[in-house]
Amino acid sequence: MESLGVLLPVPMNAYLESELARRYKVFRLWESPPERRQDFIRANAAAIRAVVGNSKAGADADTIDALPRLEIVACFSVGLDKVDLAKCRERGIRVTNTPDVLTDDVADLAIGLAIAVLRRLCQADRYVRSGAWLSKGDYKLTTRFSGKTIGIIGLGRIGLAIAKRAEAFGCPISYYSRSEKPNTNYKYYSNLVDLAANCHVLVVACSLTEETYHIVNREVLDALGPKGVLVNIGRGPHVDEPELVAALREGRLGGAGLDVFEQEPYVPEELFGMENVVLVPHVGSGTNETRNAMADLVIGNLEAHVMNKPLLTPVV
Repeated sequence: MESLGVLLPVPMNAYLESELARRYKVFRLWESPPERRQDFIRANAAAIRAVVGNSKAGADADTIDALPRLEIVACFSVGLDKVDLAKCRERGIRVTNTPDVLTDDVADLAIGLAIAVLRRLCQADRYVRSGAWLSKGDYKLTTRFSGKTIGIIGLGRIGLAIAKRAEAFGCPISYYSRSEKPNTNYKYYSNLVDLAANCHVLVVACSLTEETYHIVNREVLDALGPKGVLVNIGRGPHVDEPELVAALREGRLGGAGLDVFEQEPYVPEELFGMENVVLVPHVGSGTNETRNAMADLVIGNLEAHVMNKPLLTPVV
């Protein structure tokens, strides 16, 4: 049987790469100079039948058009914003992702970011390390997380997991989505501005689509207000970043905990000096346990495809 040719557009988890290489013929696009990558794809197009992408790179229309034998795109992520789904449907190309296995880690981080912002954990850590506790005395008082009203944009798997964790802190839960969810007692808002105006912490947990691009804009940030906190564990483009920076600088927003950014790994330098902001480098699913489970799911989907069995987590 012909070996499955798998294109990796960017470096992946080491375990995933090793397992792919053990099973299939792997083509590492990033090993070619940027100006020669299209030539690399054309030279190997006849052998490439699969693409494994992630949150940084996947299969856009140009890549799909350059691969006439492409059969499946297996995403090492939940988000699908780096895959041209319409083009895949048009070509009959299967698409999979890695839901569920990363839900707990991302939800944990969302709560951690909210607590870190409100309790100023990163700043307090630096206060101790700098010797200021000894020289200046006790650190300033902060704000509690318990009991705060939590607003969630998108009540899918991750949104629900965040809500469950926040409930354990005695936090009332409200949410915004395209439609009201059945079987939940959480308060539903059909208007995002109204949700922002009625919560203390607003968490972005929806998929990135054309409709949700810059869903958190100036109006939403102003509604959240000078005591409100924004937490983004979704995708960077969910938030109008210049407006976020301006709202924080001008005191119109109380704080932010950010795992994702519009132009990763670029982060607006103005955020670096803000004490009410916690920044982490897109590590929502970044634990050994979860990344290995995600890798196993990618491999499982590819093996199911090769053996003509039902895919484990089909999207298209």
